[in-house]
Amino acid sequence: MKRIIEEVFEAEEKVSAILRQAQTQASEVRQSAEREISESLGSAKDQARQIIQTAVEQAKKEAEQIRDERLRKAESAAGGLVGNSTSNLDGLVETLCQVIRTTEYETDSH
Repeated sequence: MKRIIEEVFEAEEKVSAILRQAQTQASEVRQSAEREISESLGSAKDQARQIIQTAVEQAKKEAEQIRDERLRKAESAAGGLVGNSTSNLDGLVETLCQVIRTTEYETDSH
């Protein structure tokens, strides 16, 4: 009977050792998986950050191009208005001069 009890204790010790070893291996596997997941998440975050940064830079360039184009159009339109205003003003001055000359001529002739 004593021998049977010793064998049971030995078997329990072996089972305990096997369980400890299995727990250690499971812990190592879990830690390894967590490390891999963490690395994958870090890589995905870096890629997402890069994509966002590229998109923002592209959007800035497009906005600057649109702004520059609108400024060119506004300057062109303003230049046309100034040119037209100058032509209109020159025409008005010429008309006024003609009226004054005509009025002076009529005044001198009477």
